[in-house]
Order: sequence, then structure tokens, then C-alpha cells
Amino acid sequence: MKRKFISFLLLLAAFVGIAGFWYYQKNFYSKDTLKLEIFGLEEATIYQEIEYIVKYKNNGNTCLEEPKLIFEYPRHSELADKEANLRKEIILEDIYPGQEKTISFKARVLGKEGEALTAKAALSYQPKNLKARYESTTTFTTIIKSVPLTFGFDLPSKIESGKELRFSLNYFSNIDYPLSNLRCQIEYPADFEFIKATPRSLEKTEWEVGLLNKAEGGRIEILGKIRGEVGEEKIFKAKLGTWQDNEFILLKETIKGIAIIKPSLHIIQQINNNPEYIASPGDSLHYQVFFKNIGKDALSNLFLVVNLEGEAFDFSTIKAPLGEFETGDNSIVFDWRRVPKLQFLPSQEEGEIEFWVKLKDKWEILSLSDKNPVIKNKIYLSQAKKEFVSKVNSKLTIEQKAFFQDEVFGNSGPVPPKNGETTTYTIMWQVKNYYNDIKDVKVKATLPDYVKLTGKIFPEEESEKFTFDSESREIVWNIGGMKTGQGIFEPAQNISFQIEFSPEESQKAQTPEIISQAKIIGEDSWTKETLESSDEFINTTLPDDETITEEMGIVQ
Repeated sequence: MKRKFISFLLLLAAFVGIAGFWYYQKNFYSKDTLKLEIFGLEEATIYQEIEYIVKYKNNGNTCLEEPKLIFEYPRHSELADKEANLRKEIILEDIYPGQEKTISFKARVLGKEGEALTAKAALSYQPKNLKARYESTTTFTTIIKSVPLTFGFDLPSKIESGKELRFSLNYFSNIDYPLSNLRCQIEYPADFEFIKATPRSLEKTEWEVGLLNKAEGGRIEILGKIRGEVGEEKIFKAKLGTWQDNEFILLKETIKGIAIIKPSLHIIQQINNNPEYIASPGDSLHYQVFFKNIGKDALSNLFLVVNLEGEAFDFSTIKAPLGEFETGDNSIVFDWRRVPKLQFLPSQEEGEIEFWVKLKDKWEILSLSDKNPVIKNKIYLSQAKKEFVSKVNSKLTIEQKAFFQDEVFGNSGPVPPKNGETTTYTIMWQVKNYYNDIKDVKVKATLPDYVKLTGKIFPEEESEKFTFDSESREIVWNIGGMKTGQGIFEPAQNISFQIEFSPEESQKAQTPEIISQAKIIGEDSWTKETLESSDEFINTTLPDDETITEEMGIVQ
């Protein structure tokens, strides 16, 4: 009986084991049954469009329900839809046993050369008849093998401490896709003093490059001063990249060093006894160039070359008693055979050369790009080179004329003027501005006691800018600002007003003055200097009125 019971238990255990094994086999599920893969380019050029193919296949015998695919583009990607999210969620249809499908995702990748950019995919689902959810994941990495951007410094390899350093950062794109939101960032070495840059910078270290198409480029020019110990190397670094979601994505970087060397020659100059001279059209300039040997060794048999640049120079007026002017490149060469200090310059001693040249009274301006003129002279002495730049004032002119016969107001009264009677005249002012913007422009003149204003002004809108002080007898035309080329590229600004003259007994047989000289004054926005010019007074002979002879101006 006991044996039968034991046999029954063994048989029951075997049955339960077989049933459990069958149930386990029926319900066991491995997440490896779903095969998930990403296909794409393993290497790409920056901004190349990549198509990521996400492939999934159900290798099992169970239907996969409520599948959801999450695809994450590489974090440095640009989508066709600029506002789209780099993380996409897609609800899929149930995946039946043996079913295989693909989904495509496209993006352009960006980053620096050699950077690895990884796309990720995760597919979650619930096998049929099971409550648990499973997830399969995979990744795909693309290496940026090429960044066809040229980006580098144009920087000398050595410089003397304390000297001005003018250098540039050049960039050029050969990418078959427009680059947008580009920024350039520079990291200066210690003891570098930023002075200015073209174009203007953001906080002295960053520039907006903006949109850059294929085969387009540009340049950032920077002026500064650098100091350091002799032999010290100063490192300049720069990055070119783009902003995406408040993150700066680096596309290209460059680095270059400059060595501090010991100076041997120090060069300074002055114009008309002023090292900071600001020139004006028509000026006569006396240049003095001083050079000093600050090295330990004596220098001998030197040549000093001065190269002049600027439309304002009248090269026909150059006088250099100890130099020779070369018309081909507008240079003056000073030879050691004629200048003793160039023949032999001991340590710590100084020499000097000088020359004279005039500026043109005016010169042609072809467009507004010619505004803010300068005159330059580059000095070459042995291995030393120094450039001096001097600003040039604008030319501001006033033309004053008077007429009896005119079509503005129509004058009246006797000509020649007669004692006891009144004759009216028209005064015309015309102003021109040539080379720089000018602000606070005023024209002033004075009327004699025997001349009055009639109140007629043309054009009428200028009357708001026209004033007269009855006590001082001064007329002021307050023009305000004048743009570069106003009166050159467009009609000159002008005003006309009428005066009346009643001769006195004591003025018989005379040609009295009817208005003083006209003076124009304004502040040059480029040089910050006050400019002034004038035109002569006018008497009753009216030199600009062809209908009036000198005899017709004599008071009767």
C-alpha cells in the first residue's frame, strides 16, 4: 500500500513537471526575439544629409502589441523643420510574427572633424498574453570625416613688445550647404590689449558671421597691442561654430603663436610738429621721421623708405632734399650715402629725415564708400616697419551770392540805389559737404544797421531753422547734420532770403556792404574737429548778378 502511494506521488510530480514545462515554453518570451537595427553613413562630411533607416523584425511566434518607437537624432543635427524636436516618438501598429518593417529619418549633421555623432533607437512593446513590457535598443555612430571650411589667422610670427599688432582671421566655406547663425570666437593671450576690429565685435571676442554660402568667405581684422618678455610666445586661439538650442557647436578651430622679440629700431614721426596731427584739404604738411637704434649693436648702410598712400596727397608738391621720390609707388627713398645717420647709427643714437608735401584742395569721391578719408605713410627701415595713419577732415563750403534780378522773390526799388529810397535784394546761401558726416552745422552772417530783413524766405520749410538777432544783427541758419557728399551726389542744400537797403546821405557815391562774409561751422564726426570756412562779404555791386555793373552799385 505504501509503495503504491509513493508511486502515485512520483507519477503526479512527473505530470506536474511536464505540464509546467509545457506552460513555461508557451509563455516564456525573450526580448532578443525583436531585432532592432539602425543603418546610415559611417562617415560623413559636415552638413551632409544622412538618412537613418530604422529596421525592426519580429523573429518570434508571438504578436507584439502596442509598440512605440523612440528615435533620437545625434545631438548636433539640423532637421528640415527647424522647430522640430531631435527626439521623435512614433506609435506603431502591432508587429506580427515574422513581420519586418523600416522607418526613415533624415538629418544634416554638424560638428568638428573627427567628432562621433550617435543616433539612438528604442522600441518598446507588450507580447500578447503577457502583462510585462519589453524594450529593445540600438545605436548607430557617424564620424565627421571632413569639414571643408578654411579658417585661420593671418598673424606675424614675431613682434616687439608694446607694438601695435594688426592681424586678421580669415574664413571660407566650400560646403554644399548654406551655413547659418555662424559665430566666431577668439581667445587672446595674456597682456593683449584690444583696440578695435572690423567688423565691430560683440564684447571684443565674438563676431556674428551670419549666413555663409558655398564659395563665400570673409575676414575679421583686429588691431591691438601686445606686451611680453623677450622670447615669450603668445598664443591666439579662435573657434568658428554655430548656436543651436543655446549651445555653441564647434565646427572649426585654429591656433597660432607669436614670439616676442627684442626691438632694435624705434620709429616715430610728427606732422607739422604734432605727432597726432589731423589734416585738412589744402594743408601743407611737414613730415619729420625720427629713428633710434635701441639695440646693442651699431647699424650701418641703412635705407629708409617712406611709402605714401591716400587720394588727398598732391604728389607733384613733394620736396625731399635728402631723398628721392619714386613716382611708380609714391615712395621716397633715403639713401645712407646722403643721410649720415643712415650710414652709421650707434646704439642708443637717433637720426631724422624730413620731407614736405601738400594735400589737394579737393579730390574726387566716387561713392559713399570713400567717406572718412585718411592719409597713410609706411616706413621701412632695415627689418623695422611702421605705419602711421592720419585722419583727414571733411571739406565744408558756403557759397554766398546776391541778386537784384531773380525769380525767387522779385525785387524792387531803384538801381543804382538812391538816398531816401529802398531797394530790395535776394541773398542766396548754398552749402556743400564732401568727405565725412558733419553735425551741428550753422551758417552765420551779419547785416549792417542800414539793411533789414523783409521776412521772405525760400524754401519756406527752412524758415524754422532761420533766426535773426536784432541787437547783434547776426543771422543764423541752423542746418543740423550734413551727410558725406551732400551737395556732391545730390543737389546742394540752400536757402534764399530777401533784404532791403535804404542808403544814408553819407553813403552817396559809395558801394556799401549789404551783408558781411558768410561763415559756416560744423563738427566733423570722423575727426571730432570743428570745421570752418567762409565766403566774402557782398556790396551793392552784386558781383554775381550779371545784370548789374559796378556803376549800377554806386549810391546816387
